[in-house]
Amino acid sequence: MAERLLLRSRDIPELRRIDVYLANGGYEAVRKALKQQPTELVELVKASNLRGRGGAGFPTGMKWSFLPKQNIKPVYLAVNGDESEPGTFKDREILENDPHQLLEGVIITAFAIGCHTAYIYQRGEFELGVRRVDEAIAEARARGFIGKNILGTGFDLEVYTHRGAGAYICGEETGLLESLEGKRAYPRVKPPFPATHGLFGCPTIVNNVETLACVPHIVLRGADWFRGIGPEKSPGPKLFCVSGHVVRPGTYELPMGTPLREIIYEHAGGIPNGRKLKGVIPGGASMPIFTPEEIDVPMDMDSVQKAGSFLGSAGIMVMDDSVCMVWATSILSRFFHHESCGQCTPCREGTGWLEKTLHRLEHGGADPRDVDLLLNIANNMQGNTICALADAAAMPVRALVTKYRAEFEQHALLGHCPFRPVEEPRARAHG
Repeated sequence: MAERLLLRSRDIPELRRIDVYLANGGYEAVRKALKQQPTELVELVKASNLRGRGGAGFPTGMKWSFLPKQNIKPVYLAVNGDESEPGTFKDREILENDPHQLLEGVIITAFAIGCHTAYIYQRGEFELGVRRVDEAIAEARARGFIGKNILGTGFDLEVYTHRGAGAYICGEETGLLESLEGKRAYPRVKPPFPATHGLFGCPTIVNNVETLACVPHIVLRGADWFRGIGPEKSPGPKLFCVSGHVVRPGTYELPMGTPLREIIYEHAGGIPNGRKLKGVIPGGASMPIFTPEEIDVPMDMDSVQKAGSFLGSAGIMVMDDSVCMVWATSILSRFFHHESCGQCTPCREGTGWLEKTLHRLEHGGADPRDVDLLLNIANNMQGNTICALADAAAMPVRALVTKYRAEFEQHALLGHCPFRPVEEPRARAHG
């Protein structure tokens, strides 16, 4: 894909400034959209087959259409910029370097769904992103794109930023809504879904940053253009985050469906220092890993799922043959144990059991039965909780143990990690 759309800020210096943004066609999609009927915009996004870029991949236009038709309550738009998935940094680039692109998507979406108040929720660590979005909101307000009677159309919209406090669970849409309401971010039981009972008990649409950044381009170029990029059922430009053992880590804008092998070896430059690939997590830390034999897969939602994993947030984490897979699994499990909100017993207890068992395997004291114990714990976690965090913790463990079982068994047999020297026992402190 020669033309960059979502990452235009790399080609146009200072695009985050409204004067530069307007000089490069900014807010033309808003002007065009506000001349249409809201229902026309919903049908346009439906026809484009735009699917959510936050991880679930749900059709965006269909989500919008779930709002109740007979409704007397306010409708809210909550923008999910919490981006806490390890290996993922695509939304951050938009928030920090092209916030007006996001705001343009917010304004169009709000008009389409009959919303007059939108919240852009960002993870607490995104200090620069929050500051730049606030600056962009002020600039847009001064030019008449936000506030009362936008561009003389009679449409009103207020947009606010909200900072989280560094909790992974706030990336789950109902946990995010609880946090916005000032409560502890315990995910809600569904149904009811946010489209009918969301923020403050009112109809609410929750969309990811990258998802909304696609909307202005669909309005300007049409649904057929968008569907013409990548596979028909999962089309459009996509931001892929590549980290780990590659020559050129970073964010790449490519057509949805670009092969994983091409992303790693062509765009990201391959594995450095002449080492070989050992495994790739294709969609962020919560997704099952691929072995080197499994990377000839198109990176779109349906193809990756068919191959045994999920596209998720497209956080591609590359590991070369120097990586101890037990160690890597232990790091992942430590993260999910720390981030479990504790509401559901299988997640609260299971994430801790996974971490302790993996620590034994890596650092000594393990039993050969611990390898199967990991699978047993993961199987009892998955599908048994309110939200998907337990699944996010269980799926990578199951895939890593299954695909690299010999390595796990070797740890259990030796009583320590075979890839590094045996640790000396720590001396007990004397009081």
